[in-house]
Amino acid sequence: MLKTTITGSLPKPSWLAQPETLWAPWAAEDPAKLEEAKQDAVRLAIRDQEQAGIDIVTDGEQSRQHFVHGILEKIEGIDFEKKTRIGIRDDRYDADCPTVRSELKRMGSIHGDEVRFARAQTDRALKFTMPGPMTIVDTLADEHYGDRPKMAMAFAEILNEEAKELVAAGVDVLQFDEPAFNVYLDAVPTWGMEALNRAVENLDCTTAVHICYGYGIEANLQWKATLGAVWEQYAEILPALAESDIDQVSLEFAGSRVPMEVIKLLDGKKDVLVGAIDVTTPTAESHEKVAAVIRSAMEFATPERIFPCTNCGMVPLPRSVSQSKLKALSAGAALVRAEL
Repeated sequence: MLKTTITGSLPKPSWLAQPETLWAPWAAEDPAKLEEAKQDAVRLAIRDQEQAGIDIVTDGEQSRQHFVHGILEKIEGIDFEKKTRIGIRDDRYDADCPTVRSELKRMGSIHGDEVRFARAQTDRALKFTMPGPMTIVDTLADEHYGDRPKMAMAFAEILNEEAKELVAAGVDVLQFDEPAFNVYLDAVPTWGMEALNRAVENLDCTTAVHICYGYGIEANLQWKATLGAVWEQYAEILPALAESDIDQVSLEFAGSRVPMEVIKLLDGKKDVLVGAIDVTTPTAESHEKVAAVIRSAMEFATPERIFPCTNCGMVPLPRSVSQSKLKALSAGAALVRAEL
């Protein structure tokens, strides 16, 4: 119990991409050299997690420049040559987004080779992450569907096809990242949940959804400063998630203003990936601080339901900081585990 994991991304080494930078360009232009660099980075990311004592590891998202665009690049119907500047996450910030020009189609395997490679590097449980349908829709310009729910369902079909292949390739936990769930609160219980449930339909693995308040970039920090003394977004969406087909819900608690008692809204029906590592700070938490977050969560969920985790991805952090935070997460969980 209290098995540790991370939400997905880890810092990229400098020989793969510019460190501490979102959307960082690749350091190598030659395709063969880039592929070698990606695989070396995956080996390193998994090894860092294993050495830190993380129980359920990921590939660190080393093969993707961006957590959304990494899958979109291989889907027909999306024009990466035509990028449109739009406001995303309810206009929290502007981004140059690819444009949907025609019907969306999955033409073949997207992440299969990445999963097979990662699976061969470790004997530990392997998690792989993909963006959820609502977040994908919110990160694209649309010149074809003209309807966000309809486009989300088209992506859900593609995600489900891909997910089934990834499970066959050795994934134990498949996580869908949905930061948009914290923004479009009215849409989550309706088309947001419909699309997410379609994405996980008939998957023979543990499924998770990750909902956070974002990286420690300035736009996110400014947004969080407007949310008041208590962050109430989770309270509005967790009842719907409690009735969903998802197995696990990943929530942000470390250094946030989220009241821990929102866990009760899941009604004991889901595992909780308890964010006990703040990814916006430049120093690692103490083991005891991590343990304190886990103990607080245990007031509202059984230890069997709790998986200590990071709040969000750590790609913008220095690698030395992320390594220290991984060790703190593992050590904090071990402290509490010894008390049980």
